[in-house]
Amino acid sequence: MAAPTTELRSAVHWGVAHGLPTLYLRRAAAQGDLQARLIRLGATGTDGVFGLVEEIRSQGPLYRSGIGYVTTGHAAVRHVLTSDDFRTGLPTAQGALGRISRWAAPTTLHPVEPPSLLVTEPPDHTRYRKLVTRVFTMRAVERLRERTEEIASDLLDTLERRASGPVDLVDTYCSVLPVTVIAEILGVPEEERAQVLDFGAAAAPSLDLGLGFRRYRSVARALAQFDAWLGRHLETLRRTPGDDLLSQLVAVREEGRGLDETELKATAGLVLAAGFETTVNLLGNGIALLHDHPAERARVTADPSLWPNVVEEALRLDPPVLLTGRMAVRDAEVAGEEVRGGSMVTAILGGANRDPEVFADPLRFDVARANARDHISFSAGRHHCLGAQLARMEGEVGLRAIWERFPDLRLEPGARRRETRILRGFETLPATLRP
Repeated sequence: MAAPTTELRSAVHWGVAHGLPTLYLRRAAAQGDLQARLIRLGATGTDGVFGLVEEIRSQGPLYRSGIGYVTTGHAAVRHVLTSDDFRTGLPTAQGALGRISRWAAPTTLHPVEPPSLLVTEPPDHTRYRKLVTRVFTMRAVERLRERTEEIASDLLDTLERRASGPVDLVDTYCSVLPVTVIAEILGVPEEERAQVLDFGAAAAPSLDLGLGFRRYRSVARALAQFDAWLGRHLETLRRTPGDDLLSQLVAVREEGRGLDETELKATAGLVLAAGFETTVNLLGNGIALLHDHPAERARVTADPSLWPNVVEEALRLDPPVLLTGRMAVRDAEVAGEEVRGGSMVTAILGGANRDPEVFADPLRFDVARANARDHISFSAGRHHCLGAQLARMEGEVGLRAIWERFPDLRLEPGARRRETRILRGFETLPATLRP
């Protein structure tokens, strides 16, 4: 009887968490609601989302939709992300619907459910973050630079040996570089890294709203498999610890000074997945931008000191995370307008990064843009991306290495964006390395 109950719970949870919202979004989008249109369009993997972001911007500094509020302005987005008037997480369903949702909710860990760092607040958030921050300081990341350069070089050596035909850069380079780096940081054996990469790719839509039932089931399976793998990996580290971050976290746990078992798995899982998922997008987006702007690429070739700024400009113009959300904990003000307590505010990072009041000629890719680093692609406030320095370093090493090795790299037809609403990157990026 256990299997039918599990299937029933899964179907019910999908209906409450995704099925009903999808029906609402479909109707709202048909009636012209811009936020509903943005959510639905994001699932198609099209570049048209930025046109819709500009349409939302044209409605004023704070757009009121049937779902909540949306802001695209740089100052307003930063305010929402840093103010104590807002917190992470989604409103909790009340009444019968809430009871049904809680009954049907999966028991496996989920990136947007506590105790994930993404949706916890102080004091828990402060405690979790403190335990892992030391691995991602600028000094610690710079110590990893030489090893990252070695990994990039080895990957490009492999590509060079097969450079006679088109290759998918996401599959062979953009994904493998960051997963190798984060796997070494976290003590993941080499033979298990491809499996972890598959988990990450399959679970990426878990951040999204309005998944179809088939996609929902696929994501749920990936999260359950990742949860089980993570439990086995942590048990291995208990028996044979290394000098990696997870071994350190396990040791602290055993001494009774750290995270409990659920907190440990949630934190380790998020650091592992977030440690490569968004960097995959950064590398793919950056390669595409440099390919499509040969004059800017020539500027970097002439002045290699621009490479760090190339990363910032790629993050600004085509961020790996398009948007995020916050809930008002009380009546508050955003961009001079009132937001009622309990309302959701969607902060469009990709809109803030293209705010013409902050960035001159904001749609232009400019590798020497003086204020490119003013983007908000890593969020802001207490939820500022823990791995921002690591992502910057990997982006710089990865982009520079491939363009210096293959300066005539040519992208081929067939590139496809990921069908995710929040994460933004390429699913496939076919290229000929030596045309």
